Amino acid sequence: MKTIPDTRGTTLRTVPLRNTTSALQPPIRRFGGWQLATAIVVIVLLHVVAIRETDFSFVTLLDGRQGMINFLSEAFPPNLSWEDTLWPGIEATGITLWIGLLGTTLSIPTSALLAVLGSRTTSPNRFVYQIARSIMSFLRAVPDIVFALVFVTAVGLGPFPGVLALIFHNTGVMGKLWSEAIEEIDPGPSEALKTAGASRGQIVANATFPQVVPQLFGLLLYRFDVNVRSSLVLGLVGAGGIGLLINQAIKSFQFDSMLTYILIVLVLIIAVDLFSAGVRKKLAL
Repeated sequence: MKTIPDTRGTTLRTVPLRNTTSALQPPIRRFGGWQLATAIVVIVLLHVVAIRETDFSFVTLLDGRQGMINFLSEAFPPNLSWEDTLWPGIEATGITLWIGLLGTTLSIPTSALLAVLGSRTTSPNRFVYQIARSIMSFLRAVPDIVFALVFVTAVGLGPFPGVLALIFHNTGVMGKLWSEAIEEIDPGPSEALKTAGASRGQIVANATFPQVVPQLFGLLLYRFDVNVRSSLVLGLVGAGGIGLLINQAIKSFQFDSMLTYILIVLVLIIAVDLFSAGVRKKLAL
């Protein structure tokens, strides 16, 4: 309750305050008991259906343990032949790294353009905003491995279709991540430049991007990390790199060579993770 002056006279009147307790509660506590119970029941039922439709079974996994044991026994010890396995694996790993690098950096211009056009704070109008969002949604919806299959049929086997696949898919993913980062900026500097008569390009260059450069660079490093892993999978469909060697080793039942290639990939992934973490630490991202 709160006492305030009555505007119709000099007396004081008491008015009830709004109940703000519910607004301060965590979101999960705002649900009633029956709502929470219903949500739990629905989630459980969905998982039951998913387990049944996917034939998920620990019993089946245990029944197949002998096959896994045989597979591991054929993979160990790894093939450490320098000429036959190690050196070709290192060369192919370099190609995998270059595919991930080019797929990330060459998608920066298109990602930045779609991010600006697909952000509510920088898009010129709603029509352009929806078009940019639709393009990003399409590029994200098509998996990079599907793009790779398309480009393999167009330009043939090798690393080039893998690079093209990552450029297209990464443009959609990174464009969306960047557009969301742009939408969270402080609108004050942009409004000040707009009031001063600055053009849209000047506002983006001098007010928008300076605020989000750390976030954009952090997301770029994250996508580079993901793309290196993706380039490994793209090799399985003929896009080159060490993924292609792993696929060939599996098809020829050379599981010891396959294990060697996997260990080389592990070293690459650890190195990329350490590099990304080091750069983020330097820039305090």
